[in-house]
Amino acid sequence: MGKVHVFNAGPCLLPEQAIDNAIAALKDFKGTGVSVLSISHRTKEWDAVMDECRGLWKELLHIPDTHEVVFLGGGASLQFLYVAMNYLEHKAAYLDTGVWAHKALKEAKGIGDAYAIASSADKNYTYIPKGFEIPEDIDYLHITTNNTIYGTEIKEDLDCPVPLIADMSSDIMSRPVDVSKYALIYGGAQKNVGPAGVIFAIIRKDSLGKVSRYIPTMLDYRTHIDKLSMFNTPPVFAIFVMNETLKWIKSMGGVEAIHKLDQEKADLLYAEIDRNPLFVGTAAKEDRSIMNVCFVMAPGHEDLQDEFLAFAKERGMIGIKGHRSVGGFRASIYNACSKEDVQALVDCMKEFETLKTK
Repeated sequence: MGKVHVFNAGPCLLPEQAIDNAIAALKDFKGTGVSVLSISHRTKEWDAVMDECRGLWKELLHIPDTHEVVFLGGGASLQFLYVAMNYLEHKAAYLDTGVWAHKALKEAKGIGDAYAIASSADKNYTYIPKGFEIPEDIDYLHITTNNTIYGTEIKEDLDCPVPLIADMSSDIMSRPVDVSKYALIYGGAQKNVGPAGVIFAIIRKDSLGKVSRYIPTMLDYRTHIDKLSMFNTPPVFAIFVMNETLKWIKSMGGVEAIHKLDQEKADLLYAEIDRNPLFVGTAAKEDRSIMNVCFVMAPGHEDLQDEFLAFAKERGMIGIKGHRSVGGFRASIYNACSKEDVQALVDCMKEFETLKTK
């Protein structure tokens, strides 16, 4: 097969620089003669990686001293429970914008009083709810900033009168974020900042310790802050690749430069979807994600879906089939996806149009 263009929703395409450095470290980690897969996490060489990785998070997102960064296993889905255990005392509100937001709410309901403050379920989550009021008697408001399955995104930091908690699994490091507005930002690494197997949590330290319940040691964020993410053996290899990915982001000009490029990629693909008579976007235009571009065959052309998938695959397009719950197509254009990759998909769509309308 010739060149492939990877649009997988996750795990994501990683920068070649990060992959090459990971391959080298698999054979010899920092001149120790030991593979990174076998290195002890209690060595000075590993301490240096952890320090560098935390430092890069703080530098790239301009994280204030009020917040700390921790790295954990278990995936972002386990964080749904972490959030409720650490923050839910009386009641909490959730913005219901898709499957993952709904699952986060379900876990909170298992701990205490939690409810959806607003929802876009009425239109199959194709838009972001607006105009909702945030009561001041809740412990926190939880949002999912980017909805991978439906292709919608909250693109600005909300002004919130209560602690704001955000799952940023699929758009972290794709735009500047005012971290000071959040009590907690968390997410899986495997969309934009590394491989599957590690999550990040950016925690405002004074937001913890406000609940009266007993929190199991492993589920208490304070445990991992105090032990510098090494209360138990961390996911060493995943953190190493995350660190290499963050170094690549810095080399590209940082989050601000990455955001400009991500916006250009999204604009290029959405423009073709809007122009091409064979395709139509599914998300409300004002809420379109710059990470996950969702579209379907236009009315009257639905029977061409499987044919286009096969056509695109022959031309090296990998991972554009839509999520099984919504169908259609989804191109995930995370940070390491290049503008050339997106142009190749656009050219493929144009070629298919010519073939079917000539």
